[in-house]
Amino acid sequence: MQLKLVQEEKMSSLGQLVAGIAHEINNPVNFISGNLIYAQKYIESLLKLLQLYENYTPDTIQEIQDFSQFLELDFLKEDLPKLLSSIMVGSNRIQEIVLSLRIFSRLDEAEIKEVDLHTGIDSTLMILHSRLRATQERPAIEVIKEYGELIPIECYVGQMNQVFMNLLCNAVDAIDEKINNVQLPKIEKAGVDKLTSLPTQFPTPNSILPKSKIEFTPQIKIRTKLTKDQKFILIQIIDNGIGISREVQQRIFEQFFTTKDVGKGTGLGLAIAHQIIVEKHKVTLEVKSVSGHGSQFIITIPIYRIED
Repeated sequence: MQLKLVQEEKMSSLGQLVAGIAHEINNPVNFISGNLIYAQKYIESLLKLLQLYENYTPDTIQEIQDFSQFLELDFLKEDLPKLLSSIMVGSNRIQEIVLSLRIFSRLDEAEIKEVDLHTGIDSTLMILHSRLRATQERPAIEVIKEYGELIPIECYVGQMNQVFMNLLCNAVDAIDEKINNVQLPKIEKAGVDKLTSLPTQFPTPNSILPKSKIEFTPQIKIRTKLTKDQKFILIQIIDNGIGISREVQQRIFEQFFTTKDVGKGTGLGLAIAHQIIVEKHKVTLEVKSVSGHGSQFIITIPIYRIED
């Protein structure tokens, strides 16, 4: 109980911090974005005026000609609009990140609210964008979204976002662990569909290769759909990472249990996710995995109102 209270207080403080940062960033970003529109119009007008001068006064004094060459005027006229467009793209990107932070900062909300689950998943992916990018060790993680047609449902929105964050972070960690492992079974272009039909035993590898020779496409697949009886929503988060052994699967949701090195894992992420799904939402969080081929976490959420 003490652990739960401490964790809830930490997440509430984190939600307030994220919301405050998002609010403070939002104002100057909106100012920049709003003024970029006018800057673009002004630059277009100035370039048009410059073109008119060049058309009607082709013979200019030597000083102007020398300065034009010094400025590389032709390159400047071509590159300046591109530069401004890049700035606008960057500004829009910051706005998207701020919006995702504001959505994710609902961590401090304790009430049941009607939400679109896809919005929560997308905001979490936006926040995790830096972890999904390519690194020196691996290519970018491909995120495959197979969203079904869902209706807004009532749930603890902030805590549900926390579950998405924990599961997606765990998927990224599993992929990185597979890449960083010294010796792994040879898997060529192994996708997340390996988990569609899970074998009872992992086949004995024909050869063991060092990590430098292993080639596979890191993937995370997110599926959402309604059950046939239209009473539940299923969310599947599937990765083709290192996988989880049967022994570890039996303890994976235990508090303080972790297979990560000291300082890299607390053993609370999946335990908290399980607590939120099972205790708060009265449904299930399942795991299926094949060692070496990845893992699949299945969340089942009721469409009807949750009652404590």
